[in-house]
Amino acid sequence: MTVTIIGTGLIGCSMAYRLKETGFAQKIIGVDNDDRHLKTARRLGWIDAAMPLDEAIVQSTLIVIAIPVDATAVTLPSLLSKIDKQVLMDVGSTKGIICGLVAGDSKRGRYVATHPMWGTEKDGPEAVVKDAFKGRVAVICEKERTDADALQLVEELYEKIGMQLVYMDSDVHDVHAAYVSHISHIASYALSLTVLEKEKEEDAIFELASGGFESTVRLAKSNPAMWVPIFMQNKENVLDVLNEHIAQLRKIKSCLEKENFVYLKELIENANKIKRILK
Repeated sequence: MTVTIIGTGLIGCSMAYRLKETGFAQKIIGVDNDDRHLKTARRLGWIDAAMPLDEAIVQSTLIVIAIPVDATAVTLPSLLSKIDKQVLMDVGSTKGIICGLVAGDSKRGRYVATHPMWGTEKDGPEAVVKDAFKGRVAVICEKERTDADALQLVEELYEKIGMQLVYMDSDVHDVHAAYVSHISHIASYALSLTVLEKEKEEDAIFELASGGFESTVRLAKSNPAMWVPIFMQNKENVLDVLNEHIAQLRKIKSCLEKENFVYLKELIENANKIKRILK
């Protein structure tokens, strides 16, 4: 099978590697506006060929959109008009707006809306992780609007690379993604900005930074070109979660101001219950 990957960054190239490694694809074609990414992906062996999109489409059974969600929103409707029996899938972190854009398209059934729940703070083809996706969850949205053969092909892809499948409505997905992914990035960005501002006064902060600090702000290294469009497309859900997060911070702040350490201990004990979910 020949698979075209649109977007030869971290996600696209990590998927390309896994598709070749597992034998799901025999040939990977890379498409990207950034020639440097294409050359690097070819040199490292993540893709077998690089070519314009129209040429890649006619050679491919499956086309994977692995670009920022704002670019996906532009590219997806145009791609649907160009394909015939090919299967089209995306791997973006938002689904509601993107699915809505093609809801009435006559070729909607050839598109499979997905979100593999994996990533790192790094980007580019040099950042490929060879065991990416294994043991993680892949969300498939609106399967009832997808052609049976297209759905089956994408299900086989995710199972082949070791992912567990979950099915959701696109709007429900966006709510859950705001809670388990998007707020984590916002909190990390905010903490990084806080410490960078304070560091102007206290040079020793980064000298004393521990592993805990590094893990907490790791996501702040994530590319804004990817995350700003995610926040834009999922704005209402992110604001809802952010308001709740701020409310919890205010509780902790109030405990410290009023020296109410009994309630502070209760809050922390309640937070510890996350262990039941994240073991």
